[in-house]
Amino acid sequence: MEKFYAYMDRMKFIKRWQLMRSTREENIMEHSQSVAMLTHGLCCIENAVFGGNVNAERAVLFAVYHEASEVMTGDLPTPIKYFNSSIHGEYEKLEDRAVGKLASTLPEELKMEISPYLAADKNCTEYKFMKAADKLSAYLKCLEELRSGNNEFVQAEKTIKEALKNLNMRSVDYFMEHFVPAFALTLDELEGL
Repeated sequence: MEKFYAYMDRMKFIKRWQLMRSTREENIMEHSQSVAMLTHGLCCIENAVFGGNVNAERAVLFAVYHEASEVMTGDLPTPIKYFNSSIHGEYEKLEDRAVGKLASTLPEELKMEISPYLAADKNCTEYKFMKAADKLSAYLKCLEELRSGNNEFVQAEKTIKEALKNLNMRSVDYFMEHFVPAFALTLDELEGL
């Protein structure tokens, strides 16, 4: 019996934004899907608009699995994870062990196909695009909460927007200019009614 995908299916039970009141809960499975789409979009912008050469498929697979370790560790809230370097370092070790355990649940013939995306190369270009999309997904969640009148996300929105700006990534800047404004529209406005 192979357990890997049963573990992956449990992503839907891990909640994000645990320290903040949300008008709509978000789990790491839906977040990962959001990050995968945004990663693909950022890579397409980089390649098609700016003539880049980012491997979009590799970046998207990093996104699909970027929260996988949390089926074993849970989602440690950002203020705790980054409280100091010691906590952050220990949490990274815990995540690495969780990834190793998840990889061990794969049949041998699939390990080389899937494991590289579980334990992503954090120094490659594709990982950088996935991390930008991860931050962009968090920003869009903040906008959604603010549109719902939830002021709990005011500071998070400002902090994440500044962090996105500081990435100095032309594909992120393009997305912010060309796509983010539409997130403020209602369905009727999107449909042009």
